[in-house]
Amino acid sequence: MPDIVARRWQLLRAPRAWRTMAAAQAAPHLWRSFHPPAFLPLTPKTMKRIWLLFSQAVTVFAAAYFVVATLQPDWIRQGTKRSGAGIALLEAPSAPPGQPAPGSFSGAARKASPAVVSINTSKAVRHPRSNDPWFQFFFGDQGPQAQTGLGSGVIISPEGYILTNNHVVEGADEIEVTLTDSRRSRASVIGTDPDTDLAILKIELDKLPVITLGNSDGLAVGDQVLAIGNPFGVGQTVTSGIVSALGRSQLGINTFENFIQTDAAINPGNSGGALVDVNGNLLGINTAIYSRSGGSMGIGFAIPVSTARLVLDGIVKDGQVTRGWIGVEPNELSPELAETFGVKATEGVIITGVLQDGPAAQAGMRPGDVIVKVDDKAVGNVSELLTAVAALKPGTASTFQVQRTDRKLELSINPGVRPRPQRNVRR
Repeated sequence: MPDIVARRWQLLRAPRAWRTMAAAQAAPHLWRSFHPPAFLPLTPKTMKRIWLLFSQAVTVFAAAYFVVATLQPDWIRQGTKRSGAGIALLEAPSAPPGQPAPGSFSGAARKASPAVVSINTSKAVRHPRSNDPWFQFFFGDQGPQAQTGLGSGVIISPEGYILTNNHVVEGADEIEVTLTDSRRSRASVIGTDPDTDLAILKIELDKLPVITLGNSDGLAVGDQVLAIGNPFGVGQTVTSGIVSALGRSQLGINTFENFIQTDAAINPGNSGGALVDVNGNLLGINTAIYSRSGGSMGIGFAIPVSTARLVLDGIVKDGQVTRGWIGVEPNELSPELAETFGVKATEGVIITGVLQDGPAAQAGMRPGDVIVKVDDKAVGNVSELLTAVAALKPGTASTFQVQRTDRKLELSINPGVRPRPQRNVRR
């Protein structure tokens, strides 16, 4: 017996590589008893035991699921919460703070909205018959009545300069600006440009939010835009759309037209507000809509920010926008007018009147002449001619290509300064 114990101790201390073989030689009967068979034979009795174990496990799992579903259903229904009345409701997982939803324009609106202001105007208006003695006899002396107006504007400088439409502030006695932080201030008119329907206001407040100017010349049809303003006085509103067209003209809205057309909803009160891109940069000033009912029909127009910058610089520097002028009355070229004046031209702008002693008359231009080019820039309609002439520098001679009857001429015209238009105030 002691020999066996000693031998087993030696086996336990032997290296693993030969420990098994030595054990088998020492006690072959014991080694065979610990060696498992290659597989366990599946007898009917064994199959019955396995089935019983499986069915019991399924029964226990089902019972546990029933208990949990009855007592703690929130453990099973993910996203479901109980309301105060005990009603199970599905709730979406909360988004990380500060992260906008996919496709959201909240960042652009958050960036541009503080710089868009509400403009309220008032004007004292008397009844047209208030001076009539019979009217005074029956109705008494009717004093002036306050007539109010509503529009929007955009703060474009920390110095307090605000860009808006001329028709928003035209003829107003008082102008009040309201910021998004509820601050109010009286505004003064720095200057207006009725030809483009733009006006520059100024307020005296500190820490003003200022919008970032974008590049309207880089716009393309289909670009997404936002319109921000105060429609109907309900408060600042943001609407979205796309650029529907560029360079819209001949609409009869302004003298100089180069509108951005958009389907973003623009309504009364939006005039003077901002048209911004998806980054919140200013692209244009919302001006007008095409509507049969007075509300938005998906056709709105905005003045490009490139035009607004020229107006801003001209008004702040000189008090007005300086444009070229040659003193002619242009008309669209038609076969009837061409036949009347005996001119053989198929394109260009026909001149039906020339101001006596004006720049064009001094250069030899006559009624019936057709202007084809201005400084090598082709003109196809009246709007293009007005824009080309307005861009000329007064006092600097420019070349006009003209067709007279069947001859082509070149006239050197020294443009003057375009007179400011005289307009009646309409509210």
